[in-house]
Amino acid sequence: MGASPSIPRDRSRQLQVIGAGYGRTGTSAISMALEKLLDGPVMHGGTQILAREDAYLKKLVDLQRSRGDRPRMMRLLREITAGFVGITDQPGILYIPELMELYPDVKVVLVTRDPEKWWKSIEPVAKNVQFWWLKPLLFPVPALRWIPEIFQGFIARNRSLYGDMKPGIELLKRHNAHIRKVVPKERLLEMEVQDGWEPLCKFLGKPIPDEPFPRSNEAAAVQQRFKEAVITAFVIWTSIISFTSMGIYVIYSLYILSFQQPQEEARVEILA
Repeated sequence: MGASPSIPRDRSRQLQVIGAGYGRTGTSAISMALEKLLDGPVMHGGTQILAREDAYLKKLVDLQRSRGDRPRMMRLLREITAGFVGITDQPGILYIPELMELYPDVKVVLVTRDPEKWWKSIEPVAKNVQFWWLKPLLFPVPALRWIPEIFQGFIARNRSLYGDMKPGIELLKRHNAHIRKVVPKERLLEMEVQDGWEPLCKFLGKPIPDEPFPRSNEAAAVQQRFKEAVITAFVIWTSIISFTSMGIYVIYSLYILSFQQPQEEARVEILA
């Protein structure tokens, strides 16, 4: 995983674990831990959204547009998760009951974090995705053009699950309460990243790896990927504007020449 998205090679593999912790609770670290323990690809939402191809992100948009059409929503969820052995972050955390229905044997890991520290970490991202200029800026960029709609869909889905509220720590509290409500206790593990391998391995029935538990600077990684996306968009817009300006100049020049040529021919005839 890391900076590159995990992509399944064997789409027949089934989802075994849902990392239900909200973004910025250590979802990247848990994703890397699950990839190690389950020996397969884990769908970390943030990495997938910022690094996958156009067609995959369009499916995420279609998933959000399927509200009110449950059969279509379930079909898209299966297509999006096919081949992954684990899933973390959004959109997965917003479809826990549906994923448990699709994968009856799946287990759920709820990673928790101090709410105040969590909000301090996630607040800059929440502000970034609501910039009014983001949608027109990313419009000409394949894949990235879907990001504004994807994040607006996340906001709408959060609202439908947890109700209207001011941005802040209450969102994390309501999310965690929702997970505890919809997941049977025997299928749920609550932990913090600082707990390391032991509770996770015991829950999944796996031996403890002889290496440190993964660490990831999630905030810095997302900010860097967002910065790269904006730079890519600026480069594409610069190229579009340059080629458009050049095209307008060429058309204007040809237009002027088309008027000058008859005048030159008429002048030659008079002199003759």
